[in-house]
Amino acid sequence: MTRTEDQELQLKINAYGNMLFKLSFLRLRNVQDAEDVVQEVFYQYLKTSRTFESPEHEKAWLVKVTLNACRKVWRSAKRRPQKSLEEGASEILKGTEEGEGIGAGMAAPDPEEAAVRQEERRRVLEAVMELPERYRDVIHLFYYEEIPIKEIARLTGRGESTVTSQLTRARGQLKKMLKGEYEFG
Repeated sequence: MTRTEDQELQLKINAYGNMLFKLSFLRLRNVQDAEDVVQEVFYQYLKTSRTFESPEHEKAWLVKVTLNACRKVWRSAKRRPQKSLEEGASEILKGTEEGEGIGAGMAAPDPEEAAVRQEERRRVLEAVMELPERYRDVIHLFYYEEIPIKEIARLTGRGESTVTSQLTRARGQLKKMLKGEYEFG
């Protein structure tokens, strides 16, 4: 691998690594498995000789490969024990203070406000983690990765109407779990 290729790969890892880890962790609920999946995805990225039409096409390809790798891990006989929801929430929320992760871009005016927002993000994430896998996927892709319904349908192999109804059902379940504290629109 040339120095230019190495630098290009590092840029891709910086741009997509956190997103792919979160997606993998939400699906697998295990930090080591999620890290392995991300590593495998970037290995596949290195091996592929395809060119991407746009950054969106590249992102979609990475998400699709990640979902497939998660399925492969899920089916494997030697699954590691899953993290508790609290441990998992702290893993995904890491980096939020530095401007990454869930709730990025929400600058809190004071430490007390920051602590309240951190707790809110943790509670929402725990509720998302309790959803069935099919709902977790669409919630994560739609809200956290801001992928349109049509693209989610293509990536997951589901119909657009299925994705829409899963989003609706997931929002309803989240509203019940969070006792109407948040609006999901």
